[in-house]
Amino acid sequence: MNTPSQRPRTPSVAQLRAFVAVAEHLHFRAAANAIGTSQPALSGALAALEEALGAQLVERTTRKVIITPLGERVAAHARRALAALNSLTEEVEAARLPFTGPLHLGVIPTVAPYLLPTVLRLVRESYPDLDLHVHEERTPSLLDGLAAGRLDVLLLALPAGGTTPTRDIPLFDEDFVLLTPPDHQLAGRTDVPRDALLDLEVLLLEEGHCLRDQALDLCREVGAEPSGGSTRAAGLSTLVQLVAGGLGVTLLPATALEVEAGRADRLAAVRFADPAPGRRIGLATRPGSARAAEYDRFADSLRSVLCDLPVRIVNP
Repeated sequence: MNTPSQRPRTPSVAQLRAFVAVAEHLHFRAAANAIGTSQPALSGALAALEEALGAQLVERTTRKVIITPLGERVAAHARRALAALNSLTEEVEAARLPFTGPLHLGVIPTVAPYLLPTVLRLVRESYPDLDLHVHEERTPSLLDGLAAGRLDVLLLALPAGGTTPTRDIPLFDEDFVLLTPPDHQLAGRTDVPRDALLDLEVLLLEEGHCLRDQALDLCREVGAEPSGGSTRAAGLSTLVQLVAGGLGVTLLPATALEVEAGRADRLAAVRFADPAPGRRIGLATRPGSARAAEYDRFADSLRSVLCDLPVRIVNP
């Protein structure tokens, strides 16, 4: 590395991308896969970055990767620099022709299986020159990817939250449905008050899912505390199977009901009394993106094709 008397050298874009990937994944193989390079090439780029800056950014152990305190600050600068470079290429691309070239769309897991068929059909029929890449990740990872320029636009629950500034474009509101076994005392009802949750064993997704946080907020709003013990699920499909197995009840977005309830026979849907709890789904982009007008048009197109789902379209 440089001696204290030497000035740091300007790092390359490849070095910054390699370091940001390591900082996000904390795993060299996963980071290399994320940016489409080999692990030796990534390790070499990271070593070159540390040499150029004259500072240790990463602690390497046999079991895990640790970002040093200085490395955390450098990673924040690197994300901003890469986002600025991405904005430059976006502006050039947008000036050429809208809805052409690559578009990296991030989608949360509690939306992807239920909306993607409609979204992909829209892109295929209306935007054949758009090179769409879909990334299914949880909200924190999506927001990091948006800030770093790895992702262009997100499809998720609004507000996106976190520390990443976003420009939110609402698409629709949807209700939550309570899923129970068919012999449950509430099965089939359409007027259940929210405080019915006080007496129920509500099963949740594992941490990192925004739907888990929304379910917790709803339970706490009425003074209930989910009592599913250590039972947690990585996805909605598993939650549904746990309910079918008699382990409790769960909250399901209305758009997921037809798909997930069809996976098991021992299920019943319960509707809440108005106003029913729910969530808002929309797009999130970087503020000031050169493709802002394009994303607005994309949102308009999405609203027109999503109106057949059990949702309430939110017009701008």
